[in-house]
Amino acid sequence: MKSLVTGGAGFVGSHLIERLLLEKHSVVCLDDFSSGKEKNLESIRDKIKIVEGDIRDIDIVQKIVIDVDYVFHLAAQTSVTRSVREPQYDASVNIEGTINLLEAIKECSVKRIIFMSTGGAIYGEPISLPATESTMEEPISPYGLSKLTAEKYLHFYSKAYGLSYVILRPANIYGPRQDPHGEAGVISIFLEKIKTNKPLEIFGDGKDTRDYVYVKDIAEICINAMNSSQTDVFNAGTGNQTSLLELIKTIEYVTKVEADKKFCDPRPGDVHYIALDSLKAYEKLGWKPTTDLTIGIHKTWDWFLTT
Repeated sequence: MKSLVTGGAGFVGSHLIERLLLEKHSVVCLDDFSSGKEKNLESIRDKIKIVEGDIRDIDIVQKIVIDVDYVFHLAAQTSVTRSVREPQYDASVNIEGTINLLEAIKECSVKRIIFMSTGGAIYGEPISLPATESTMEEPISPYGLSKLTAEKYLHFYSKAYGLSYVILRPANIYGPRQDPHGEAGVISIFLEKIKTNKPLEIFGDGKDTRDYVYVKDIAEICINAMNSSQTDVFNAGTGNQTSLLELIKTIEYVTKVEADKKFCDPRPGDVHYIALDSLKAYEKLGWKPTTDLTIGIHKTWDWFLTT
């Protein structure tokens, strides 16, 4: 089998490619390296084909999907903060880029597309938690809105052209290789701050909650989605709410460092409370997260200490 991973040099994409290689897939990685990094692919470079290009470049996209069996669409603008600041850019990558891919796929023999959406931003501020797939989608950021729009395009292409797809809505993904210098990925950002003896910036009062899911668990649900016959939407989270202050305590426990803290104004577009119910993924895809948050942070910290 041959698989295309868009955004394959990224944090999640590189872990997914490693998992696909275990499945004996031939893998093509498409990445423009605007956020993805070549060093994420160092150990597998000779086992895959790397194409440097932008998902918004239709010519490149059309060329690389011709003989692909499965497409994992991870390439995206992923920062809520940047989407508020640059909504046009966010839409061009997350919506236009997805349409380019779908236009190319409809002319080929791709068996299935697995699309990485968002569960952390697509539901907005749900009345009850954890959110299920039937919770109303009410994003409060351009990022959440662009991901929801891309989902709607997938549904259209499925109805119009028979495209088989799975939409995954992950919680806040963390783990080794996540960029600590961006605007998303608070665990990696905090671990880097601790490593370099800098204060942790807390936007708001620290009581906002997130659902943190380990990157290798997300790679696993991608494989399960590929192997399933489902055409549907699935949450991928732990169902647990962890406040920022609780997260910091866990990080301090793991790193054995009492961190300095700097409280800042809340950021526009950030949700206050979120957690995802993933029972549907367990029942239909046979997936559930297996990595405890403390263990996952330990693994991530170990990686930081070697980089």
